[in-house]
Amino acid sequence: MRILITNDDGINAPGLNVMKRIALTLAGSENRVWTVAPATEQSGMGHCVSFTRPFQISQISHQTFAVEGTPTDCVLAALYDVMPAMIPDLVLSGVNCGNNSGENALYSGTVGAALEASLHGITGIALSQYYGPDNRDLKNPFSAAEEFAVDAVNAILRSSPETDDDYRLFYNVNFPPCAAEDVVGMCTAFQGKRSSGTFRALRADSPTRRTFLWVRAAPQDVAGREGADVTMNLQRYVSITPMRADLTAYADIDNLNKQLACP
Repeated sequence: MRILITNDDGINAPGLNVMKRIALTLAGSENRVWTVAPATEQSGMGHCVSFTRPFQISQISHQTFAVEGTPTDCVLAALYDVMPAMIPDLVLSGVNCGNNSGENALYSGTVGAALEASLHGITGIALSQYYGPDNRDLKNPFSAAEEFAVDAVNAILRSSPETDDDYRLFYNVNFPPCAAEDVVGMCTAFQGKRSSGTFRALRADSPTRRTFLWVRAAPQDVAGREGADVTMNLQRYVSITPMRADLTAYADIDNLNKQLACP
C-alpha cells in the first residue's frame, strides 16, 4: 500500500513524525511512504487552494517534500508532480496538534487535505490529537494517537467502499485529550457543535499603538449533543466521523421546493 502523508502544522511539526511512524506501520516499508507537507504552518486554511499564485516545492530528503502552500496544495503537488505515476492508495493528514472535532472541522487544513484526496477518488483520513490538561504536559502528548491510529485506519479501510459513484467518503478521526492508557475505546460519531461557539476576533494594541485583531478559538472543553465527536472525545473515546464533500441539506429540499412551487 502506497501512502501519502501531509498536515497543516508544517514540515517540522512533531505530529508529522508521529504520522510517519503510523504510516510506516501501515505500509510496511519506508519506500511506500511519501511526505508532502507545507513548508510553514497552515492551520485554519481549510480547503484553501492557491488558485491565483504559483508555489514552490523543495525536496528535503528521500520521498519528503516541502511545499510553499496549503495542505490542499500539498495533495495536488503530490498527485501531479511528486508521484504522478504512483498514485497513493491512501492519504493520511496530521497528526494535528489539537482537535478537529465539531465546527473545527470546517476550518481545518488537516481535514481539507483529506477532503481533497477524496475528490481524486482516494481515501483520505484526517487524524488529530485533542489537547487538554490531562495530556498537554505529558512527555508524549500524542500517545493516544500513536496507540490507536493504526487500528482506526484499518477499521476505516475495511469499511470503506471500494467504488463510489458519488463524492467519495473521507474520514475525520480525533483522539481524546488523555494518555493512551486512559482511552475508553473507539466509536463512530457525527460532527458536533459546541455550545461555547466558534472562533472570534479580539482587539489588541501593539507597543507602537497600532491596533490588531487576533483570532481566538472558543473554549474546547465544552461537549455537544450525545453521540457527537466533541462529546465522545471528552468522554475519552477516539471518534471516527465519515464525511463527504457534498454539502447539500437533503432534509430541507422538499420544504424549499414547496416555497418555490417546484414540480
